[in-house]
Amino acid sequence: MSTPSGIEEQDAAADLPPGTTPYYARMHKWIKRAVLVCLVALVIEGAFTLPFMAVYYGYPTLSLTEVCSELLKVRYSDDTLECKYPYPPLGPPEGAEGKDTAQDEWGIQPVPKYHRLGFRELVRIHEEREARQAAGG
Repeated sequence: MSTPSGIEEQDAAADLPPGTTPYYARMHKWIKRAVLVCLVALVIEGAFTLPFMAVYYGYPTLSLTEVCSELLKVRYSDDTLECKYPYPPLGPPEGAEGKDTAQDEWGIQPVPKYHRLGFRELVRIHEEREARQAAGG
């Protein structure tokens, strides 16, 4: 004897997550899997990006705080900017201090006027700055 189709649909719908109809259940399963794969890939990418960028900019020679400070100095064309660690809880947003010294063209799509940094170029810039300060002061 066969059962009514309405009861079968109710049983199938009871096993599904809320808001998923039996017609779209397979699609939702694959979307959930794809999103999970993408999130895992983003976490792995983020975990490897910072160490490689730190080495690219000169990490073993410069500390992470010095790398940050040198990036601020190059970006905002101001040799007095320094990264603060730990950052003050009620301090200004990152970059708000030096925005007025930047030589960029500001607009809807800002155009930076600083040159593109090469491999470990911040080490050379840092050493030149220290030599100028030692000679001048």
